[in-house]
Amino acid sequence: MAVAMIELAGQRCEACRRGAPAATEAEIAEFSKQIPEWEIVDRGGIPALERVFRLGDFVEAMAFANRVGELAEEQGHHPALLTEWGRVTVTWWTHKIGNLHVNDFVMAAKTDAAFGGG
Repeated sequence: MAVAMIELAGQRCEACRRGAPAATEAEIAEFSKQIPEWEIVDRGGIPALERVFRLGDFVEAMAFANRVGELAEEQGHHPALLTEWGRVTVTWWTHKIGNLHVNDFVMAAKTDAAFGGG
C-alpha cells in the first residue's frame, strides 16, 4: 500500500490517545525519506527517532534546545533533549502508545527546520 506524500514540516501534531495506531512500516519508510539524518533507535524496547545536532558551543546548543522546547510546547508533543557542549541529542517517540506515531516524524521534520534545514 502506497503512502500519500505529505510535507511533514508543514503538518501539525494531532492529539494522540492511548491505543492510537502506531506509524505503519509503509509510513515509516516514506516519512524517513524526508528526515534522512534521523535514526530509529531502541529506547528500552520502544522505537524512537533520534538525531544529534552539532553546534558551535554550549550557548548555541542551549539556544537550539530552547527552540526545540518552544516548538514542542506549541505542538503539544515533547521529546527527550540531551544538551552538551556543542551538541544536542533530540529523541522523539509517542509516550502514550510506546511506539512511533506520525507525530514523531512531523516533529523530527520541524526540528530539522528549526536547526536550519538539516
